[in-house]
Amino acid sequence: MDVASGQVLGADAPRNDSFHFVAFLEEIDAAVPAHLAIHLVMDNGSSHVSKATKAWLADHPRFVAHYTPTPRLLAQPELFFSILTRRLLKRGEFASRADLVDRIMRFIADYDTTAAPFKWTYDGRPVKAA
Repeated sequence: MDVASGQVLGADAPRNDSFHFVAFLEEIDAAVPAHLAIHLVMDNGSSHVSKATKAWLADHPRFVAHYTPTPRLLAQPELFFSILTRRLLKRGEFASRADLVDRIMRFIADYDTTAAPFKWTYDGRPVKAA
């Protein structure tokens, strides 16, 4: 997610492993203008901290990895995933994995047409239970 614009880059990853994660990093590298630094905010999942991923990141210095502590604060990408879940996945019916991937990619393309950064409004006061 480009937090400055709110736009999302999505890809189908059949497995959550280093090979597919590095392939996604290469897609990001190709999609983002070469003069810009890319900051990755990631958890400590095995595909994010593997030797292959660390080696790829070392060879691509414009990528700066930031690992989130556990537990972590709700981040902008997590807000996007919440929207995706509520608007598409929660009550969705999908004929196949391919149908699911197609619908997610179409959702992202549609979302990107009106994407905007999230505006934080939390003022530090404790949240009251309803």
